Amino acid sequence: MVSTEYERRIAARFATFDQDGNGYIDREDFSAAAKALLTEFAVPARSVKGQALYAGAEAFWQGMAGIADRDGDQRITREEFVTGAVKRLRDNPDRFAEIARPFLHAALAVADTDGDGRVSVPDTARVLRVLHVPEAVAQASAAALDADGDGSIAEPDIVPAFARYFTVTEQ
Repeated sequence: MVSTEYERRIAARFATFDQDGNGYIDREDFSAAAKALLTEFAVPARSVKGQALYAGAEAFWQGMAGIADRDGDQRITREEFVTGAVKRLRDNPDRFAEIARPFLHAALAVADTDGDGRVSVPDTARVLRVLHVPEAVAQASAAALDADGDGSIAEPDIVPAFARYFTVTEQ
């Protein structure tokens, strides 16, 4: 049985996806997140990186809708999100993270300003803030991702951390 506290922590992440704050997650929220990231890092939407980010956002939406949109209305309510996320995390946290991989990969490419395949800790925090993660949580999360202390983060650090994010209580 999944605890109410566990569900509460997952539900707290709903706002990260509900970019426009209208009470549900839909395709437009994922497009808005992509647009906001491109704007933040001054990357043109029609560039290779921009198109990859929009494609990743669409793939992420499709994956999220597949696990959470129970009534098929192309909108995920908070209740659907909690129910879908809890089930997927309970079944296999790594698989849940995999639906986000194309978006995360493309977001890292957008934030990788020098093209070395790594993103600085401050730029990782910028990505998180753009996605409506509170400042303190964004800073702490970005710093925690830098396990080796070199000041940068790569894709292998991000994808597994994605599922863990849903189980960490905000400070």
